[in-house]
Amino acid sequence: MAKRKSWCEKLEDSKDLPRVELITEKMSKRWGTGTIVIPAPKEVDEIMRKIPEGKLTTINEIRAALARKHKATVGCPITTGIFAWVAANAAEERKQKDGKDTTPYWRTLKTGGELNEKYPRGVETQKKLLEREGHKVIQKGKKHVVLNYEESLARI
Repeated sequence: MAKRKSWCEKLEDSKDLPRVELITEKMSKRWGTGTIVIPAPKEVDEIMRKIPEGKLTTINEIRAALARKHKATVGCPITTGIFAWVAANAAEERKQKDGKDTTPYWRTLKTGGELNEKYPRGVETQKKLLEREGHKVIQKGKKHVVLNYEESLARI
């Protein structure tokens, strides 16, 4: 049986990415026409690392930055979200292993300023880290969101 890759190994494994592809007919209903960039995990991590304390970004902001970088029409929402999750878990893995400075993944939100329940140790930990940096987190139904998150978006 093959040994499972660590989160850090997954982050480093770019396979054949990044890759820019034509938007297929099936995808065009949602994304229009043009091209889509499928990023490498390290690219998503690099952008997440650039978000300074007190600032925020969203998966959609990262997708737009990747699209600009690769001169594509859109950034892939699925792989960008997955690679943000990989970056978050790799950051926690590094922190637990050697206490090194990590990617501030808690500053990357989902659409609409929503906290990401899939990040390490869940929403409560992300909420605590965000509040420590001065953000106000409120509950909307079952979701937790950063109040007025748009005012804190970093330029990427």
